[in-house]
Amino acid sequence: MAVDSRDDLTARIAVLRDRLADPDFLANRGLGNEVGIFMLCYDPRLELEARELLARVVREAESGALPCRVVERNLYDVFLAICEERRILDKIPQQEAKRGTDALLAQLAKVATPEAFVRAMDYQPHQPGDVLLITGVGEVYPFMRVHNVLDNLQHVFHDMPLVVAYPGRFDGQSLRLFSGARAPGLPDGSYYRAFNLV
Repeated sequence: MAVDSRDDLTARIAVLRDRLADPDFLANRGLGNEVGIFMLCYDPRLELEARELLARVVREAESGALPCRVVERNLYDVFLAICEERRILDKIPQQEAKRGTDALLAQLAKVATPEAFVRAMDYQPHQPGDVLLITGVGEVYPFMRVHNVLDNLQHVFHDMPLVVAYPGRFDGQSLRLFSGARAPGLPDGSYYRAFNLV
């Protein structure tokens, strides 16, 4: 990562904008029959700046300044929606107080599975020019790992590029969450089907 991480983040968002205007990117062409999953890595210290810049990109797509529709799915919001649908959201604090954090996490893992995340993230109909933007990766760690979600959603979103806003590093094989200019980060699993956007 560059010494000036803010400049690096700004440059990465500029690359994202360029890709979102590229017809080949939007059509998933040139990947050798691979699903277009792209990691947009950034220094986790810049999480708030990344959120604002990505929200700006989504607004640009909505306004027609970009020739695509960016569908954002924040994993934390997805988790809350799953819990709300199961009518357990209001009970979570009491369950944690009664049974402890580890027991609560074990119970939630049975409800908010990777498959449940994918069902909650899906929408129909997918349209040509759609791009799925996944955010909130750090907000659901260690409860949900992004590679588990990606393993389960690639068959559902095979017809569009997926961009994962990732607060950490991806070396083409391994994910290191919260890894940045000053921190080694946490091992976050292996994933071989994604490409670095930048």
